[in-house]
Amino acid sequence: MSNNAVTIELLDAIQDAFNRHDVDGILSFFAEDCLWLMARGPTVPEGRVCRGKAEIGDVLTARYEVIPDMRWVDMRHFIAPGGGRAASEWRVVGTPIDGPPIDWLGCDLWTFRNGLVVVKDTYWKTIEG
Repeated sequence: MSNNAVTIELLDAIQDAFNRHDVDGILSFFAEDCLWLMARGPTVPEGRVCRGKAEIGDVLTARYEVIPDMRWVDMRHFIAPGGGRAASEWRVVGTPIDGPPIDWLGCDLWTFRNGLVVVKDTYWKTIEG
C-alpha cells in the first residue's frame, strides 16, 4: 500500500475484505510483523495474541469455516489525531455450524505504520442469561 494515510475509506476496505471472507485480501492490509490481540484467549490481559500474517491467516480461515455467514454490520470508524491510530465500532453476526447465532457488539483499536496494520486489538460484549 503506497498511501500512508489512515482514512475512513481504508478502514471500510479492510471491513469489506473481512465481510467477503477474503483472507488474502485482509492480510494485504497488515504488516509482516503485525499483532492481533483477540477478545478471548489464555493470555492475561490480552486474550489470545496472534503474531504475524501467517498465524492471523490461519485463525481467520478456521473462523470462517466454523461461522460461514460471519459478517460485520453497523460499522463506524474514528481516526485519532496524527492518523496512526483508529477505532472501529461494529456488530458481528453469524451462525456457528455447531451453536446458536452470535450477535456481538464490539470494537477494534487499530495501530498503523506506513499505511499497514501493525496492531488489531479486538473487544466485544457478549450477553448471557
